[in-house]
Amino acid sequence: MSALPESIRPGPAGWVYAALFAALFLFLFLPPPPGLSVQGYRTLLVCATAVVLWTREILPPGLTGGLVILLLILTGASSSVNEALVGFSQPVIYFLIGVFTIAIAVERVGLAERIGRYFLRYSGGKSRSLFWFMVLSFPPMALIMPSSNSRSIILAEVFDRTFSLAGVEKGAPLARAIMMALHSLNRLASSALLTGGMTSIVAANLIGGLGWTRWFLLLGVPYYLTLCIGSLGLHLKYLRGGDRRLTLPPQEKKPLNGGEIRTSLIILMASLLWLSDAVHGLHPAVPAMMAWTLLLLPGIGVLKWGDFESRFSWATFFLLGASLSLGWTLAHTGAAKWLALSLLHLAPALAGRPYFLFAAILIVSVPIRILVPNITGYLAITIPISIEIGQGGGLNPLACALGVLLMGDSILFYPAQSPGSLAVYERGHLTAGEIFRFGLFMTGVSFVTTLTTTLLWWRIAGLDWLQ
Repeated sequence: MSALPESIRPGPAGWVYAALFAALFLFLFLPPPPGLSVQGYRTLLVCATAVVLWTREILPPGLTGGLVILLLILTGASSSVNEALVGFSQPVIYFLIGVFTIAIAVERVGLAERIGRYFLRYSGGKSRSLFWFMVLSFPPMALIMPSSNSRSIILAEVFDRTFSLAGVEKGAPLARAIMMALHSLNRLASSALLTGGMTSIVAANLIGGLGWTRWFLLLGVPYYLTLCIGSLGLHLKYLRGGDRRLTLPPQEKKPLNGGEIRTSLIILMASLLWLSDAVHGLHPAVPAMMAWTLLLLPGIGVLKWGDFESRFSWATFFLLGASLSLGWTLAHTGAAKWLALSLLHLAPALAGRPYFLFAAILIVSVPIRILVPNITGYLAITIPISIEIGQGGGLNPLACALGVLLMGDSILFYPAQSPGSLAVYERGHLTAGEIFRFGLFMTGVSFVTTLTTTLLWWRIAGLDWLQ
């Protein structure tokens, strides 16, 4: 029998995922550990497979999302097809559709280029200044547009357009530094504010009794410190080789055109609704879908249906839906809670050492964050458990809850953990490997700052982390 033609022989990646799926198949026949249901055990296996696929870029992102749904069904991790597809019914999917449409409109009407020229002009056309000007814009922009996912998606469009105009190659050091900041650090500026998006709102509801002022007093300093250290790490990694001079093609100063004005007003409307959600109670997806409708509405909008249909990132849609389904299944099968409690088996031995117990709670939160893609699922699991463990070990429950919030919110190991991060990753400037490595760096930063500066700051702010 003749050998397979070269074009259809499995390459190195083919052997990797063949081995991965063979391992998954073999583990399926092993009994689950004590205390873990069969469904929960199979969900953990699917989750581990997904994390490997997401972090190693073995398959295209959209295909990985579809494969995760298929594995949930075929392994029996999900009880039904409807459960496996539950992520696609979540509001965040429609939030993503709306914000992506805003980003498409920003580029189409010329706002992306206008904003990019503004950033470049006020940074003096220098690469390092441009990076830091963007980083310093995160906190004030969080007051205007509280959703970090919205900012990341829109600014990714803005800077991608700027790179194209200024001749910055795809994957160049400056592009990687800026996109990594949008991918992993932009969210911190929102979480420092109680009105800053789903992360802070979900955490505050789980904890209870925290108002805007106290939230900002306790978390503003830790979040902004982590943001600064992470930005400095990106500067040293990507920008220390030299300060590149950037120039854009000359352009006559023009007033805003009708499309830019309408797009700006629609974005302003959505932002005002996001900021005032405590008043009207609308989910963030509702203003996003209102913006989607207005931008596509004939006579008012600036886009045609074909613009949306051809430019929307369907790979991001499938990947986000799959990650939400996986997170939901982890929570509802009890797999995530079992994992968290199993990792905290050493807690009783540290009951007489509160500082080390607090450190152990932070360490255990990391693998939970890796396996639970969406931040809200992570918080729903870790905050109640950390409060329970902390109370039994002489720790202030509020300090434990805020500790796992800071730890989990500061790290992203793969793009599927955030809609905004997915949009940035799809620009093609970053690899999954460098995102994972930066996630490890931020894990160390968050762990050290939480155990040192944050605990000291909480004492100053009137929160004693000991009971």
